[in-house]
Amino acid sequence: MTATPVPPHRTPAHRTPPHRIPAPRTALTRDALAPLVRAAAGPHRALAAVVRLRGGSKKGVYRLHFDDDTTAVAYVWSADEDYWDAGPSDLRDPFSHGTGLGLFTAAHDRLTAVGVRTPRLLYADDTHTHLPAETAVVEDLTGGSLEAALKRDPDAGRASLEQLAEQLTALHAHRGPAFGKVALVDNGGVPSDRSCEQRVIDGALRDIAATVVRDARIADAREELEAAVQEMGAAVRPRSRHALIHGELGPDHVLLDADGRPALIDIEGLMYFDVEWEHVFLELRFHEAYDALRVPGLDEDRLRLYRLAMRLSLVAGPLRLLDGDFPEPGPMRAIAEHNLRRALELIGRPPQAPGHAPAPAPGR
Repeated sequence: MTATPVPPHRTPAHRTPPHRIPAPRTALTRDALAPLVRAAAGPHRALAAVVRLRGGSKKGVYRLHFDDDTTAVAYVWSADEDYWDAGPSDLRDPFSHGTGLGLFTAAHDRLTAVGVRTPRLLYADDTHTHLPAETAVVEDLTGGSLEAALKRDPDAGRASLEQLAEQLTALHAHRGPAFGKVALVDNGGVPSDRSCEQRVIDGALRDIAATVVRDARIADAREELEAAVQEMGAAVRPRSRHALIHGELGPDHVLLDADGRPALIDIEGLMYFDVEWEHVFLELRFHEAYDALRVPGLDEDRLRLYRLAMRLSLVAGPLRLLDGDFPEPGPMRAIAEHNLRRALELIGRPPQAPGHAPAPAPGR
Protein backbone atom coordinates (compact mmCIF):
# COMPACT_ATOMS: atom_id res chain seq x y z
CA MET A 1 0.00 0.00 0.00
CA THR A 2 1.28 3.44 -0.85
CA ALA A 3 0.51 6.62 1.01
CA THR A 4 -3.11 7.50 0.22
CA PRO A 5 -4.32 11.02 1.00
CA VAL A 6 -8.02 11.67 1.55
CA PRO A 7 -9.60 15.12 1.79
CA PRO A 8 -9.54 16.33 5.41
CA HIS A 9 -12.68 16.14 7.53
CA ARG A 10 -13.64 17.45 10.91
CA THR A 11 -12.95 15.33 12.68
CA PRO A 12 12.53 -2.53 14.35
CA ALA A 13 10.63 -4.41 16.91
CA HIS A 14 11.93 -4.70 20.47
CA ARG A 15 10.51 -6.74 23.31
CA THR A 16 11.16 -6.48 27.03
CA PRO A 17 11.78 -9.82 28.74
CA PRO A 18 9.60 -10.49 31.78
CA HIS A 19 10.84 -9.24 35.15
CA ARG A 20 13.33 -6.84 33.61
CA ILE A 21 12.95 -3.13 34.29
CA PRO A 22 12.37 -1.53 30.86
CA ALA A 23 13.24 1.92 29.71
CA PRO A 24 10.14 4.09 30.06
CA ARG A 25 8.13 4.50 26.88
CA THR A 26 7.29 8.03 25.81
CA ALA A 27 4.35 9.23 23.75
CA LEU A 28 4.94 10.78 20.37
CA THR A 29 5.16 14.57 20.41
CA ARG A 30 3.55 17.15 18.19
CA ASP A 31 6.85 17.61 16.33
CA ALA A 32 7.18 13.86 15.75
CA LEU A 33 3.65 13.62 14.34
CA ALA A 34 3.85 16.82 12.27
CA PRO A 35 5.17 15.16 9.05
CA LEU A 36 2.35 12.61 9.11
CA VAL A 37 -0.21 15.34 9.72
CA ARG A 38 1.10 17.50 6.87
CA ALA A 39 0.77 14.56 4.50
CA ALA A 40 -2.72 13.73 5.71
CA ALA A 41 -4.21 17.21 6.15
CA GLY A 42 -2.32 19.27 3.60
CA PRO A 43 -0.53 22.61 4.01
CA HIS A 44 -3.49 24.73 5.05
CA ARG A 45 -4.02 23.33 8.56
CA ALA A 46 -1.40 23.33 11.30
CA LEU A 47 -1.18 20.85 14.17
CA ALA A 48 -1.83 22.77 17.38
CA ALA A 49 -1.73 19.96 19.97
CA VAL A 50 -1.55 16.18 20.35
CA VAL A 51 -3.04 13.98 23.08
CA ARG A 52 -2.32 10.27 23.39
CA LEU A 53 -5.58 8.54 24.23
CA ARG A 54 -5.62 5.97 27.04
CA GLY A 55 -6.48 2.31 26.82
CA GLY A 56 -4.54 1.06 23.80
CA SER A 57 -2.15 -1.87 24.23
CA LYS A 58 -1.43 -2.79 20.59
CA LYS A 59 -1.18 0.59 18.85
CA GLY A 60 -0.79 4.23 19.70
CA VAL A 61 -3.95 6.35 19.37
CA TYR A 62 -3.46 10.13 19.23
CA ARG A 63 -6.06 12.87 18.98
CA LEU A 64 -4.82 15.58 16.64
CA HIS A 65 -5.98 19.15 17.34
CA PHE A 66 -5.69 21.54 14.41
CA ASP A 67 -5.45 25.31 14.40
CA ASP A 68 -8.94 25.61 12.86
CA ASP A 69 -10.57 23.85 15.84
CA THR A 70 -11.04 20.59 13.93
CA THR A 71 -9.68 17.24 15.07
CA ALA A 72 -8.69 13.85 13.73
CA VAL A 73 -7.18 10.68 15.20
CA ALA A 74 -3.86 9.08 14.30
CA TYR A 75 -3.15 5.36 14.65
CA VAL A 76 0.48 4.29 14.99
CA TRP A 77 1.47 0.62 14.78
CA SER A 78 4.98 0.15 16.14
CA ALA A 79 6.81 -1.95 18.71
CA ASP A 80 7.06 1.11 20.97
CA GLU A 81 3.25 1.33 21.07
CA ASP A 82 2.63 -2.43 21.43
CA TYR A 83 2.81 -3.81 24.98
CA TRP A 84 2.29 -7.47 23.97
CA ASP A 85 5.23 -9.83 23.54
CA ALA A 86 3.39 -11.83 20.91
CA GLY A 87 6.24 -12.83 18.62
CA PRO A 88 5.63 -13.46 14.92
CA SER A 89 1.95 -13.38 13.96
CA ASP A 90 0.40 -16.13 11.83
CA LEU A 91 -2.37 -14.65 9.72
CA ARG A 92 -3.89 -18.14 9.32
CA ASP A 93 -4.76 -18.12 13.03
CA PRO A 94 -7.97 -16.11 13.59
CA PHE A 95 -6.83 -15.24 17.14
CA SER A 96 -3.27 -14.30 16.28
CA HIS A 97 -1.97 -10.91 17.40
CA GLY A 98 -4.40 -8.53 15.68
CA THR A 99 -2.33 -5.49 14.86
CA GLY A 100 -1.05 -3.65 11.82
CA LEU A 101 -2.23 -1.39 9.03
CA GLY A 102 -3.00 -4.27 6.66
CA LEU A 103 -5.47 -5.83 9.10
CA PHE A 104 -6.99 -2.42 9.78
CA THR A 105 -7.56 -1.44 6.13
CA ALA A 106 -8.96 -4.89 5.25
CA ALA A 107 -11.41 -4.61 8.16
CA HIS A 108 -12.29 -1.00 7.33
CA ASP A 109 -13.04 -1.88 3.72
CA ARG A 110 -15.16 -4.90 4.65
CA LEU A 111 -17.19 -2.99 7.25
CA THR A 112 -17.77 -0.16 4.79
CA ALA A 113 -18.89 -2.64 2.13
CA VAL A 114 -21.51 -4.21 4.41
CA GLY A 115 -22.76 -0.84 5.64
CA VAL A 116 -21.46 -0.96 9.22
CA ARG A 117 -20.18 2.36 10.56
CA THR A 118 -16.53 2.77 11.54
CA PRO A 119 -14.47 6.00 11.61
CA ARG A 120 -13.71 7.09 8.05
CA LEU A 121 -10.18 6.45 6.87
CA LEU A 122 -8.59 9.75 5.84
CA TYR A 123 -5.01 8.71 5.18
CA ALA A 124 -2.93 5.53 5.30
CA ASP A 125 0.80 4.91 4.90
CA ASP A 126 2.75 1.67 5.20
CA THR A 127 5.96 3.11 3.73
CA HIS A 128 7.34 4.47 7.05
CA THR A 129 7.85 7.77 5.24
CA HIS A 130 6.57 10.08 7.98
CA LEU A 131 7.23 7.91 11.06
CA PRO A 132 9.20 4.68 11.55
CA ALA A 133 5.87 2.87 11.72
CA GLU A 134 2.71 2.04 9.81
CA THR A 135 0.21 4.85 10.30
CA ALA A 136 -3.32 5.93 9.54
CA VAL A 137 -5.41 9.02 10.18
CA VAL A 138 -9.16 8.64 10.72
CA GLU A 139 -12.06 10.90 11.54
CA ASP A 140 -12.53 11.83 15.18
CA LEU A 141 -15.94 10.90 16.55
CA THR A 142 -16.91 13.44 19.17
CA GLY A 143 -19.79 11.75 21.01
CA GLY A 144 -17.64 9.68 23.36
CA SER A 145 -17.96 5.94 23.89
CA LEU A 146 -21.17 3.97 24.20
CA GLU A 147 -19.85 2.76 27.55
CA ALA A 148 -19.71 6.32 28.88
CA ALA A 149 -23.13 7.15 27.41
CA LEU A 150 -24.77 4.15 29.11
CA LYS A 151 -23.20 5.06 32.45
CA ARG A 152 -24.12 8.74 32.15
CA ASP A 153 -27.75 8.25 31.09
CA PRO A 154 -28.93 4.68 30.38
CA ASP A 155 -32.20 5.90 28.87
CA ALA A 156 -30.50 8.30 26.46
CA GLY A 157 -27.88 5.68 25.60
CA ARG A 158 -30.63 3.19 24.78
CA ALA A 159 -31.21 4.71 21.34
CA SER A 160 -27.53 4.27 20.44
CA LEU A 161 -27.63 0.73 21.81
CA GLU A 162 -30.61 -0.12 19.61
CA GLN A 163 -28.79 1.30 16.58
CA LEU A 164 -25.81 -0.88 17.48
CA ALA A 165 -28.12 -3.91 17.53
CA GLU A 166 -29.22 -3.05 13.98
CA GLN A 167 -25.59 -2.76 12.85
CA LEU A 168 -24.73 -6.10 14.43
CA THR A 169 -27.65 -7.72 12.59
CA ALA A 170 -26.15 -6.48 9.31
CA LEU A 171 -22.64 -7.49 10.35
CA HIS A 172 -23.57 -11.02 11.38
CA ALA A 173 -25.73 -11.57 8.31
CA HIS A 174 -22.62 -11.34 6.13
CA ARG A 175 -21.06 -14.76 5.56
CA GLY A 176 -17.54 -15.77 4.59
CA PRO A 177 -16.39 -18.78 2.53
CA ALA A 178 -14.13 -19.87 5.40
CA PHE A 179 -13.40 -18.84 8.97
CA GLY A 180 -10.48 -16.56 9.79
CA LYS A 181 -9.36 -12.96 9.73
CA VAL A 182 -10.94 -10.82 7.03
CA ALA A 183 -7.49 -9.93 5.71
CA LEU A 184 -6.87 -13.65 5.11
CA VAL A 185 -10.25 -14.89 3.88
CA ASP A 186 -11.06 -11.94 1.63
CA ASN A 187 -7.80 -12.63 -0.20
CA GLY A 188 -8.49 -16.32 -0.70
CA GLY A 189 -6.50 -17.64 2.27
CA VAL A 190 -7.42 -20.59 4.45
CA PRO A 191 -7.07 -21.00 8.23
CA SER A 192 -4.63 -23.33 9.94
CA ASP A 193 -7.32 -25.07 12.05
CA ARG A 194 -10.08 -27.34 10.77
CA SER A 195 -12.97 -25.65 12.60
CA CYS A 196 -13.86 -22.71 14.82
CA GLU A 197 -14.59 -24.93 17.80
CA GLN A 198 -11.30 -26.83 17.46
CA ARG A 199 -9.37 -23.55 17.45
CA VAL A 200 -11.22 -22.51 20.60
CA ILE A 201 -10.55 -25.86 22.31
CA ASP A 202 -6.85 -25.74 21.46
CA GLY A 203 -6.60 -22.14 22.60
CA ALA A 204 -8.34 -22.85 25.90
CA LEU A 205 -5.97 -25.72 26.67
CA ARG A 206 -2.99 -23.47 25.89
CA ASP A 207 -4.42 -20.75 28.14
CA ILE A 208 -4.74 -23.23 31.00
CA ALA A 209 -1.14 -24.35 30.51
CA ALA A 210 0.07 -20.75 30.44
CA THR A 211 -1.81 -19.86 33.64
CA VAL A 212 -0.87 -22.79 35.88
CA VAL A 213 2.59 -21.27 36.36
CA ARG A 214 1.07 -17.93 37.38
CA ASP A 215 -1.77 -18.85 39.75
CA ALA A 216 -2.09 -21.76 42.17
CA ARG A 217 -5.87 -21.93 41.81
CA ILE A 218 -5.65 -22.76 38.10
CA ALA A 219 -2.81 -25.19 38.83
CA ASP A 220 -5.00 -26.95 41.39
CA ALA A 221 -7.99 -27.12 39.02
CA ARG A 222 -6.02 -27.93 35.86
CA GLU A 223 -7.33 -31.45 35.31
CA GLU A 224 -10.93 -30.39 35.87
CA LEU A 225 -10.60 -27.42 33.54
CA GLU A 226 -8.98 -29.46 30.78
CA ALA A 227 -11.64 -32.18 31.13
CA ALA A 228 -14.41 -29.58 31.00
CA VAL A 229 -13.00 -28.01 27.83
CA GLN A 230 -12.74 -31.41 26.13
CA GLU A 231 -16.22 -32.48 27.24
CA MET A 232 -17.84 -29.24 26.11
CA GLY A 233 -15.96 -29.38 22.81
CA ALA A 234 -17.12 -32.95 22.13
CA ALA A 235 -20.75 -31.82 22.42
CA VAL A 236 -20.43 -29.22 19.64
CA ARG A 237 -21.87 -30.34 16.31
CA PRO A 238 -20.02 -29.50 13.04
CA ARG A 239 -20.95 -26.31 11.20
CA SER A 240 -19.89 -24.85 7.86
CA ARG A 241 -21.31 -21.29 7.99
CA HIS A 242 -19.22 -18.43 9.32
CA ALA A 243 -20.49 -14.95 10.20
CA LEU A 244 -18.62 -11.67 10.09
CA ILE A 245 -17.86 -10.65 13.68
CA HIS A 246 -15.85 -7.96 15.45
CA GLY A 247 -14.42 -10.44 17.97
CA GLU A 248 -13.86 -8.15 20.97
CA LEU A 249 -16.84 -5.84 20.95
CA GLY A 250 -17.41 -4.15 24.27
CA PRO A 251 -19.14 -0.79 24.84
CA ASP A 252 -15.69 0.83 24.96
CA HIS A 253 -15.11 -0.30 21.36
CA VAL A 254 -18.17 1.62 20.16
CA LEU A 255 -17.83 5.37 19.64
CA LEU A 256 -20.70 7.76 19.00
CA ASP A 257 -20.79 10.58 16.51
CA ALA A 258 -22.29 13.98 17.33
CA ASP A 259 -25.77 12.60 16.65
CA GLY A 260 -25.32 9.55 18.89
CA ARG A 261 -24.89 7.08 16.02
CA PRO A 262 -22.52 4.20 16.87
CA ALA A 263 -19.30 3.28 15.06
CA LEU A 264 -17.04 0.30 15.70
CA ILE A 265 -13.36 0.82 16.56
CA ASP A 266 -10.39 -1.47 17.29
CA ILE A 267 -11.42 -3.43 14.22
CA GLU A 268 -8.14 -5.16 13.34
CA GLY A 269 -9.45 -8.47 14.69
CA LEU A 270 -12.48 -8.51 12.36
CA MET A 271 -13.02 -12.08 11.21
CA TYR A 272 -15.41 -14.71 9.92
CA PHE A 273 -16.22 -17.01 12.82
CA ASP A 274 -19.03 -18.45 14.91
CA VAL A 275 -21.50 -15.75 15.86
CA GLU A 276 -21.69 -17.38 19.30
CA TRP A 277 -18.14 -16.17 20.02
CA GLU A 278 -19.30 -12.60 19.44
CA HIS A 279 -22.34 -13.02 21.66
CA VAL A 280 -20.35 -14.52 24.53
CA PHE A 281 -18.14 -11.42 24.49
CA LEU A 282 -21.14 -9.09 24.17
CA GLU A 283 -22.83 -10.82 27.09
CA LEU A 284 -19.68 -10.55 29.17
CA ARG A 285 -19.05 -6.85 28.46
CA PHE A 286 -22.51 -5.31 28.15
CA HIS A 287 -23.99 -6.92 31.29
CA GLU A 288 -27.69 -6.02 31.65
CA ALA A 289 -27.55 -3.91 28.46
CA TYR A 290 -26.93 -7.14 26.53
CA ASP A 291 -30.69 -7.74 26.46
CA ALA A 292 -30.92 -5.19 23.64
CA LEU A 293 -28.36 -7.19 21.61
CA ARG A 294 -29.64 -10.69 22.34
CA VAL A 295 -30.81 -12.81 19.39
CA PRO A 296 -32.62 -16.15 19.19
CA GLY A 297 -31.32 -19.35 17.64
CA LEU A 298 -27.78 -19.47 19.01
CA ASP A 299 -26.15 -22.88 19.56
CA GLU A 300 -26.22 -23.58 23.30
CA ASP A 301 -23.36 -26.11 23.11
CA ARG A 302 -21.09 -23.57 21.44
CA LEU A 303 -22.11 -20.91 23.94
CA ARG A 304 -21.21 -23.23 26.82
CA LEU A 305 -17.75 -24.03 25.42
CA TYR A 306 -17.07 -20.45 24.38
CA ARG A 307 -18.04 -18.99 27.76
CA LEU A 308 -15.41 -21.09 29.52
CA ALA A 309 -12.79 -20.52 26.80
CA MET A 310 -13.41 -16.77 26.84
CA ARG A 311 -12.92 -16.60 30.60
CA LEU A 312 -9.69 -18.57 30.37
CA SER A 313 -8.44 -16.28 27.60
CA LEU A 314 -9.21 -13.23 29.73
CA VAL A 315 -7.06 -14.70 32.49
CA ALA A 316 -4.08 -15.82 30.42
CA GLY A 317 -3.89 -12.71 28.24
CA PRO A 318 -3.85 -10.06 30.97
CA LEU A 319 -1.42 -12.06 33.12
CA ARG A 320 0.93 -12.40 30.17
CA LEU A 321 0.64 -8.68 29.46
CA LEU A 322 1.61 -7.98 33.08
CA ASP A 323 4.92 -9.77 32.52
CA GLY A 324 5.96 -6.68 30.58
CA ASP A 325 5.74 -2.95 31.20
CA PHE A 326 2.06 -2.25 30.65
CA PRO A 327 1.50 1.15 32.31
CA GLU A 328 -1.81 0.38 34.07
CA PRO A 329 -1.31 -2.98 35.81
CA GLY A 330 -4.09 -2.56 38.39
CA PRO A 331 -7.09 -2.73 36.03
CA MET A 332 -5.46 -5.50 34.01
CA ARG A 333 -4.86 -7.55 37.15
CA ALA A 334 -8.49 -7.00 38.15
CA ILE A 335 -9.65 -8.32 34.76
CA ALA A 336 -7.58 -11.47 35.22
CA GLU A 337 -8.84 -12.01 38.76
CA HIS A 338 -12.50 -11.52 37.87
CA ASN A 339 -12.36 -13.91 34.93
CA LEU A 340 -10.36 -16.49 36.86
CA ARG A 341 -13.11 -16.65 39.46
CA ARG A 342 -15.81 -16.91 36.79
CA ALA A 343 -13.91 -19.71 35.02
CA LEU A 344 -13.68 -21.71 38.23
CA GLU A 345 -17.36 -21.14 38.93
CA LEU A 346 -18.21 -22.55 35.48
CA ILE A 347 -16.71 -25.91 36.55
CA GLY A 348 -18.30 -25.82 40.00
CA ARG A 349 -15.31 -24.55 41.97
CA PRO A 350 -16.10 -22.09 44.80
CA PRO A 351 -14.39 -18.67 44.81
CA GLN A 352 -10.91 -18.73 46.33
CA ALA A 353 -8.49 -16.07 47.47
CA PRO A 354 -5.77 -15.04 45.00
CA GLY A 355 -2.69 -17.23 45.02
CA HIS A 356 0.41 -17.70 42.95
CA ALA A 357 1.55 -21.04 41.66
CA PRO A 358 4.60 -22.51 43.42
CA ALA A 359 7.89 -22.61 41.58
CA PRO A 360 8.40 -25.87 39.64
CA ALA A 361 10.54 -28.53 41.28
CA PRO A 362 14.19 -28.71 40.12
CA GLY A 363 14.60 -30.57 36.88
CA ARG A 364 10.98 -30.10 35.77
